[in-house]
Amino acid sequence: MADVKKVVLAYSGGLDTSVILKWLQDTYNCEVVTFTADLGQGEEVEPARAKAQAMGVKEIYIDDLREEFVRDFVFPMFRANTIYEGEYLLGTSIARPLIAKRLIEIANETGADAISHGATGKGNDQVRFELGAYALKPGVKVIAPWREWDLLSREKLMDYAEKHGIPIERHGKKKSPYSMDANLLHISYEGGVLEDTWTEHEEDMWKWSVSPEAAPDTPTYIELTYRAGDIVAIDGKEMTPAQVLTELNRIGGANGIGRLDIVENRYVGMKSRGCYETPGGTIMLKGHRAIESITLDREVAHLKDELMPKYASLIYTGYWWSPERLMLQQMIDASQTNVNGVVRLKLYKGNVIVVGRKSDDSLFDANIATFEEDGGAYNQADAAGFIKLNALRMRIAAGKGRKLF
Repeated sequence: MADVKKVVLAYSGGLDTSVILKWLQDTYNCEVVTFTADLGQGEEVEPARAKAQAMGVKEIYIDDLREEFVRDFVFPMFRANTIYEGEYLLGTSIARPLIAKRLIEIANETGADAISHGATGKGNDQVRFELGAYALKPGVKVIAPWREWDLLSREKLMDYAEKHGIPIERHGKKKSPYSMDANLLHISYEGGVLEDTWTEHEEDMWKWSVSPEAAPDTPTYIELTYRAGDIVAIDGKEMTPAQVLTELNRIGGANGIGRLDIVENRYVGMKSRGCYETPGGTIMLKGHRAIESITLDREVAHLKDELMPKYASLIYTGYWWSPERLMLQQMIDASQTNVNGVVRLKLYKGNVIVVGRKSDDSLFDANIATFEEDGGAYNQADAAGFIKLNALRMRIAAGKGRKLF
């Protein structure tokens, strides 16, 4: 441990990372640099500065990363229509490579020889943080206290904090029974009653959205303007990426959109039940598929759908900075050149309904698709040869008496 002189800690100012800060100082006898990221979690991050100063920290980083988060991580992911195991919009997963990137940048700026995080040894986040760190700085040392210490319960953490004079706020209100993680894309809930897969989640758990039953009886219509696959305006008003997602969260939450209760397969091997609120992301996914439906070539769209589960798995398991994810991203981004136009959506009691889409780059030709006379734009007789050629292998097999099964 003597070779560790300075550590950059991903620091929230909460119980876990406050204890980790002191534990690093005592166990490694090193200087600690704190890094607190504002990813749009909806909580004040500035108080972390005073807490770190009270612990003797001299180098304190508090960074507003909301625009970078949405522009360089969320938007590229949604260009691929990314969804994990059919439902999860990867709200936690996509934030981790940005945190890892900034940890390494700060380590380089401050001359630190190690980084540290508060992820437990049971979760996916330890993998995501560390794979990212090693990809960006191969020789960096990673300190994961939850894999080293014996402070494996909240009671032990509180005792350690009291013993070492660590300033921990004690609120009079009842503490949430859930382990929660939030950023501009989503908020997640784990633990508590959710550990029984048969028990329904509690209504007062949700923070960002009204229940579909309590949503307005009148639908809300919105128009999303796309440029190269990204939303650049809502109802004609130009917005930055972070502004887009913030506004969609507000509108979606008010209409009961984006709630999810799933059991997912963690990379470390266990199944885990979690609930997620992703109102803006739910709208984004529906809208993006709608604009692609008129602007993408059929085979390009189908190939994207085939590649998407692999792309989603790479993000979920922490391989954002891997060569294969970067290769896939280049292909995905190239497909978005003509994904331009406007989508009109109706939001109603938890539902996102596509009601219109238009684009100067549309491949939809009403003259060909019409059920009325098309003036010779499409010769229906051509279909006979097309069908016979595609049936040829089956006709040959059937003529030789080959059984289907």
